[in-house]
Amino acid sequence: MVFGGSGLVGGTIVNFYKQRHPGLAEILAPSSKKVSLANCCDIRDYLMRVRPDFVINAAITTINAGSQLTFEINYVGAINIARAAAALHIPYIFFSSSATLPMGENLVEEDRLPLTANLSNYAKSKLMAEQTLAYMHRHEGLDYSCLRLAIVYGRHDHKIQGFHRMLFSIADQSMPFLFTTRGIAHSYSNVRKIPWLIQHMLENRHEFSGKTLHFVDPRPVELAHLILFIRDRLGLSRPKKIFVPYTMARSGKNCAGTILRLLTRLGMKATLPPELMFLGALYRPQILSRARLASSSFVDPFPEETVYSRMPVLLSYYLDRWSQQNLITSFADQATFNDLIKHDFTHNPQALLDSIHGDATAPFADLAAPVDLSQRKPGT
Repeated sequence: MVFGGSGLVGGTIVNFYKQRHPGLAEILAPSSKKVSLANCCDIRDYLMRVRPDFVINAAITTINAGSQLTFEINYVGAINIARAAAALHIPYIFFSSSATLPMGENLVEEDRLPLTANLSNYAKSKLMAEQTLAYMHRHEGLDYSCLRLAIVYGRHDHKIQGFHRMLFSIADQSMPFLFTTRGIAHSYSNVRKIPWLIQHMLENRHEFSGKTLHFVDPRPVELAHLILFIRDRLGLSRPKKIFVPYTMARSGKNCAGTILRLLTRLGMKATLPPELMFLGALYRPQILSRARLASSSFVDPFPEETVYSRMPVLLSYYLDRWSQQNLITSFADQATFNDLIKHDFTHNPQALLDSIHGDATAPFADLAAPVDLSQRKPGT
């Protein structure tokens, strides 16, 4: 069972088991309408009824959600899943975040931030969940593994979050300058590799039970270099290679927030991207150690794959998607939509409708074969 199956990480896991390797496991991915993580009874009753062989929790609320919703989904939901998993004696794979770690280089799994009131709701909830799961492993026999992800990249991020928000800003040419400092690097996590690790962890519980692992690419990436690489790949002139100081970027963010609040009073609803709460992280390095993962029995299925090597696939997927959704217009000509159909749909829909009525509404011939009524069951 996968919670959060509609998100980037959860969706990749579901696709891995359902489409890529359908014989490994039958995956259930209940929606939030079917099983609310904020409802203890929903979780308990569903898991007890289905009784899965393992459970994966990749579900989170939006990173800028209020304290109550963040607490209920990210923490209470995660712990109630753990309580059910412990009762069923099944493995529990929990996804955490590098938001629980300080800034710095060569950060190991034990380098958690102190749990204080000034942390963001998102970081606080993930940090609390990590600590409670470790407690349950020691005292309640919970068989769990925690995967800490850094900056995640991959296809099928329908919400445009994190790295893909930056990618969108570059493609939309809404990033005029570089909001970072020269030489600042971060760790990145390739979502395509995650299901391979999960399958390996499930097959080797004795090695991974009770462990927290940093799941990141071998080499960190300099943020400014990556931004300019994407810019050049798209053939754009912006962002310019001008580094904006952090104090100036923070002042700009505060001013923009003030303006948006004033506009809200006039009836115009607009918000800043939630990722701006991590603006300071763009000016400080965060490089996670992968020594524990490297020393394990897991073998990387795509050892040479990086965010750079995946960029052609990511750009092709997202530019096509965003152009079709009319979120960006600069690359609309890269879409595969037939030009004549596109023109008629935009400028002369009646002519397009008449054309379809003329030659594209006949019943499918292969479905129009005579039906032997004697073979039908009564009432059908």
